[in-house]
Amino acid sequence: MSTVTTPADRAATAPSAPPRRRLDWRLRFAALSLIWGFSFLLIKVGTGGYAPFQVTLGRLVFGTAVLAAAMAVRRERLPRGARTWGHLTVAAFLLNALPFSLFAYAELTIPSTLAGICNATSPLWGMALSLVALSEDRPTRVRVAGLGLGFLGVLTVLGAWQGFHGLDATGTALALLASLSYPIGWIYVRRTLAGTGHSHLSMTGAQLLLATVQLAVVTPLFTTLPTRVSVVPLLAIAALGALGTGLAMLLQYGLVAEVGPTTAQMVTYFVPVIATAAGVTLLGEALAWSTPVGAVIVLTGAALTQVRPKPRKAPQP
Repeated sequence: MSTVTTPADRAATAPSAPPRRRLDWRLRFAALSLIWGFSFLLIKVGTGGYAPFQVTLGRLVFGTAVLAAAMAVRRERLPRGARTWGHLTVAAFLLNALPFSLFAYAELTIPSTLAGICNATSPLWGMALSLVALSEDRPTRVRVAGLGLGFLGVLTVLGAWQGFHGLDATGTALALLASLSYPIGWIYVRRTLAGTGHSHLSMTGAQLLLATVQLAVVTPLFTTLPTRVSVVPLLAIAALGALGTGLAMLLQYGLVAEVGPTTAQMVTYFVPVIATAAGVTLLGEALAWSTPVGAVIVLTGAALTQVRPKPRKAPQP
């Protein structure tokens, strides 16, 4: 959801020793889907007691602590070089500080179910942007059709034929902007940080640290200290940071290294399903028929945008 691993990164971090036995990747995939799916519920609960910027700052603090602990255990060091840190500062803003804050503000006025579905539009935005920003990413009829189908699904979720009646336009726009921020950040990382030679864990830890600093500067300017400590929202923020950010990134890192980015990215298609189920069953959020139907259309379109043309075989002499 928030970081990208390039082939160069994976090559740089490939273990030289025989890998230790670990939990089957399918179980870790399921765990990651659940963690990210419940993140939108945790954001909703957190904003019930604290300001959105405070929720995001807490999320980043707990997430950074988890990655710092992982780096200490693995004896990883933070990356070096002013240029690398400069690019990581931009990546931290686009992939963490900005989208995390936008989702927190969005969920003040929209259900967590809708926020989770908006998050699923990231592959659609990524497909549209890659056509412009990445010359090597050529469109195909299937991928363009998926793009159109996906945005038709968005209109279905939003109830366009009803004139978006009963929909908070501002909150929905913020959630969609958050989803747009991820592929912008991914493209930036791909152009500037690929092949740096630093491990993915080191880069991600530095990225979260920088995002935490950014929120630590911004939060006091726009919020005041809470008059009382709300325990349940605070626990939700702690879980959101430690599990939904820190642990989730470690799981994602391991999945990408083991099964590749294509399979690991399939988690995107399970997140809105879990987010919807959690919001409806645990928060009692209403669910119109257009929401699940539109979500299926969105996910189908997003899946089609990820279909890559098979490489042509060289002609036989």
